[in-house]
Amino acid sequence: MKKFIGYTLLTLIAVSCGAPSGHFRIEGRLRSFNQGEFYVYSPDGGKAGIDTIKVSEGRFAYETRLEEPATFVIVFPNFSEQAVFGESGATATISGDASHLKEMEVKGTKTNEQMTEWRLMAGRLTPPEVKREAENFIKKNPTSPISAYLLRRYFVDNAQPDFKKASQLANVMAKADRQNIQLDLLAKSMARQKDIEVGSKLPTFSAVDLDGKTVNNSNLKGKLNIVTTWASWSYDSQNIQRMLNRCKKDYGSKLAIVSICIDASISECRRRIANDSLKWSTICNGNMWDSPVLKSLSIANVPGNIVCDADGKIIARDLKADKLEEKIKEVLKNVER
Repeated sequence: MKKFIGYTLLTLIAVSCGAPSGHFRIEGRLRSFNQGEFYVYSPDGGKAGIDTIKVSEGRFAYETRLEEPATFVIVFPNFSEQAVFGESGATATISGDASHLKEMEVKGTKTNEQMTEWRLMAGRLTPPEVKREAENFIKKNPTSPISAYLLRRYFVDNAQPDFKKASQLANVMAKADRQNIQLDLLAKSMARQKDIEVGSKLPTFSAVDLDGKTVNNSNLKGKLNIVTTWASWSYDSQNIQRMLNRCKKDYGSKLAIVSICIDASISECRRRIANDSLKWSTICNGNMWDSPVLKSLSIANVPGNIVCDADGKIIARDLKADKLEEKIKEVLKNVER
């Protein structure tokens, strides 16, 4: 009887430490972060849309339905990101200091603890070294969900994607696990991005801007056309917006612009637009990266931009502010107003 009671108590304790079957839970405590919120989304379909996680006295908890393993990405107030790997019935526990998020730890499952170990190691390396370590990890652990995340993070959804290397690594993963659904999603992402390289035509897209108007390819009928991404937390992207505003005043209808804001707060997006007196169409649905138009155009970074000529042919991508301004002047200087 005592053994039975002891076994029952252990079982109850074990259950209380995890999420119910069919659910996944994220909980934790961050020092130096008393009140506020951050966001969570799933790049591989673990959940649709984006959710808000409230923080009170440094503590937070989030639970969602989950039957199959999935990757969740937490976006913090400074818009740094942290991958958390979900499993049915599991709880991931986050701890650390909000002023040193790179040193944050995620525990509760073997995969999350392995990712924490890798991330802490990578935090001491240079960007090229991090990329090499990501490649090494994928080759050594081709069936790990961490590998799918690293492949997407460092070789596909990147300001400078390396599709050749990504394809090589994806083949390594496919040979180890023919049933890897995430590889199908990555393959589709790579295919979209390859279709939107310099020299190709801008894909068809359609969205609704902040004024409730439909925005699509027909809005880009200038002698030079630019689709650009920005966010209230990215100084570089706002610098590009202000530069484009100056150029728009100089070149008028010869320069057509559509902006995509990835802010979670639509009101903050509107405030920034009003402050900078931006007059062109801005798309912002509050879903950050989980936006159909971003997927249609395969834009995965902020700041990001696609530059097209009058025929919709892509002539440049992801230019820095100074190079983008040079390109605008180069193309439009000899065009009559």
